[in-house]
Amino acid sequence: MSVRVRYAPSPTGHLHIGNARTALFNYLFARKNDGSFIVRIEDTDTKRNVKTGIESQLKYLKWLGIDWDESINKDGGYGPYSQLERLDIYEKYAQELLDRGLAYKCYCTKEELKQEREALKERGEDKLHYSRKCLYRTDEPDLPYTIRFKVPKDTYYSFNDMVKGKVTFKSEDVGDWVMVKQNGIPTYNFACAIDDHLMAITHVLRGEDHITNTPKQLMIYNAFNWDKPRFGHMTLIVNEDNKKLSKRDHSIIQFIEQYQTLGYLPDALFNFISLLGWSPKGNKEILSKEQLINLFDDKQLSNSPAKFDQDKLAFINNRYIKKLSDEEAVELCMPHLTKAGLTNTYSEEWIENLVKVFKDRLSFGAEITALYDEFFNQEFTLDDEQETLLKEPGVKETLEVFKRLLEELDEFNANTIKPLINQTGKEANAKGKMLYMPLRVATTAQMHGPDLPKVLALLGKDTVINRLNQMMKAL
Repeated sequence: MSVRVRYAPSPTGHLHIGNARTALFNYLFARKNDGSFIVRIEDTDTKRNVKTGIESQLKYLKWLGIDWDESINKDGGYGPYSQLERLDIYEKYAQELLDRGLAYKCYCTKEELKQEREALKERGEDKLHYSRKCLYRTDEPDLPYTIRFKVPKDTYYSFNDMVKGKVTFKSEDVGDWVMVKQNGIPTYNFACAIDDHLMAITHVLRGEDHITNTPKQLMIYNAFNWDKPRFGHMTLIVNEDNKKLSKRDHSIIQFIEQYQTLGYLPDALFNFISLLGWSPKGNKEILSKEQLINLFDDKQLSNSPAKFDQDKLAFINNRYIKKLSDEEAVELCMPHLTKAGLTNTYSEEWIENLVKVFKDRLSFGAEITALYDEFFNQEFTLDDEQETLLKEPGVKETLEVFKRLLEELDEFNANTIKPLINQTGKEANAKGKMLYMPLRVATTAQMHGPDLPKVLALLGKDTVINRLNQMMKAL
């Protein structure tokens, strides 16, 4: 049996981190098993559909490095791949269920259904199921209606979940549910089951919030005597407070588009998302797409919630940025430097040197402006620890020597500054920490940082001399 899996987004919004994980795990599973990965558009929620939703989904899947074998723009013989283009298919199967007495028309209005639910609540009923009062109602052609599935009594729906093991639902826990709305558009569970069957989907990997949909879909499979796919429900993604990740949680960046805008690298994000609920053997965290495909094993999908670790994301993206060439790093940072107005203030060479100096510290492209501000736009003041260091015996003499040597420089760049640090040590009889640390603190107000000669070259001769004068005056 050839593996066929699908990612089926609704174009009601842009590509969210949770949906991206669903797409990615299906993609890895398909590629590992030499199968097919299908992107199907479930666009039946017409009121909530966003005009650019489909375009955005496909654009950012592609940006992440996820390609597909079949979709609305790549026919594989199982189309159409948009549900609104398949309405005649759903109509045919709905009519068959009506004809066989496995479904029925419901003429109840929204007001009647609301009153019925409220009455059940008042009686303290646990299950707010529809009463079936339209089950034996004769056809009334002039009235609008929905089509409900007639849920069998005393039936168990069990499946061996790829992540959770055996899962069982009782039919009594599921009321007669709406298959087709009054406007003739199918509901999610009806259309999804039909599409998965007709598209020969073999495995359904999705988030565990879909697990309660599974018995309704199994009812459709049973009604038509179709073979069922294997289901796997991945655990939820939670934030650092162990709360379910939601679109209202502003502590975490939610959409793939935002990551691109901020200067995250697609390969790094692909790598990070793949570790949200799955652990490869060996526990390596930096893995290429090819390695992830080769290592992917659905038996290692986690049963525990996947924590969105922002520090891990920063670490992974930093590792990928470090692998960039200097030219690629400049290209990554340039939009953010331009937006901050720095490209109008400094020369192209200075901008390139700035990126080279801070490249190894970047967690994402936009961070370059924060690092610039930290070193070049800060109010030049020292904390207690730094002041204590500069008051150590011999430090003032070290600063005086360094200042004199810098003043004598004709060309102020990293190559000419570097030997002067060693010369300062010899003349001031300072070495190690008591040479480098005072020079760094007195010129950058930082205890640690990038290569000092390169930072000083970026600051410029006048700024460095002024800061040394300011420090020595304070001492």
